[in-house]
Amino acid sequence: MSCLPAYNRVPLHSVRAGAYEVACFGGGGAHRDEATIRSFGEEWGKFNRFDPAEVERVGNEYFDIVPPQLLGPQVLALDLGCGSGRWSRYLSGRVGRVEAMDPSEAVFHAAAAHSDLANVRWTQAGVDNIPFAPGTFDLTICLGVLHHVPDTAGAVCKAAGTLRPGGHLLLYLYYALDGRGPLYRGLFALSDLLRKGLYRLPGPLKRFLCDLIAVAVYLPLRGLARLMRRMAGTAGWWRKLPLSYYHDKSFTVLRNDALDRFGTPVEQRFTREQVHRMMADAGLSEIVFSGAAPFWHALGRRT
Repeated sequence: MSCLPAYNRVPLHSVRAGAYEVACFGGGGAHRDEATIRSFGEEWGKFNRFDPAEVERVGNEYFDIVPPQLLGPQVLALDLGCGSGRWSRYLSGRVGRVEAMDPSEAVFHAAAAHSDLANVRWTQAGVDNIPFAPGTFDLTICLGVLHHVPDTAGAVCKAAGTLRPGGHLLLYLYYALDGRGPLYRGLFALSDLLRKGLYRLPGPLKRFLCDLIAVAVYLPLRGLARLMRRMAGTAGWWRKLPLSYYHDKSFTVLRNDALDRFGTPVEQRFTREQVHRMMADAGLSEIVFSGAAPFWHALGRRT
């Protein structure tokens, strides 16, 4: 089993969270948005426990493009922007060690919620102040994080810099509705206007309204997708329906993702070509995109 990596500087302080002492590093930069960090700290304080079977199933959706040979007890992995710790848990049974890192208070909730994971260490730090030497990790994952920072391209370069030569980055960024028609794009534009109003609200009111959206919008569309899926048989046209991705997701995931979608101050979206260009500019090659949702998630190798 791989060893925990050494910090390359002294933490400012540490915080006890469950069975762990979480080292905390300060710092800011172009890739840090304080309002977004506070927002996600609140979010993961509310949503920090998920059904293990669902974590496994959704994790498999992200890791569908990760070959088995990139995993194993010799692998040292970084979960960059770990949030609730779901993917750190998913990784913990597939690699030797996981460094779970997040700039928000979410990392404290995650450390307490996943105190049974002996091969995971929790660190409070962000992409601008990664407390490890460049080239430390064999595998870095960053799932649903960097579209919430002001300079996504720069942050992708920072994430790629954590990898040793030959290491791999698994990245998920919101897609720019590639291939969607004008009606779908129009509905999205309306929802984005709603987001720009909701994220400014006080935390309790924002969470209540996002829960209401989960009940009034996500839940009915999930039901519609399930019905259409049964009617479609082997045909895949039902996947074009809004929010069809959630057809097999729990109500907890619906609530969490409604808050993630409507409660954040910064949200950027990228075409497949833009994601590929950012990864290539960050020094990654052999870039592979998944043809399945969530879009876009891609894997690249550090040259």
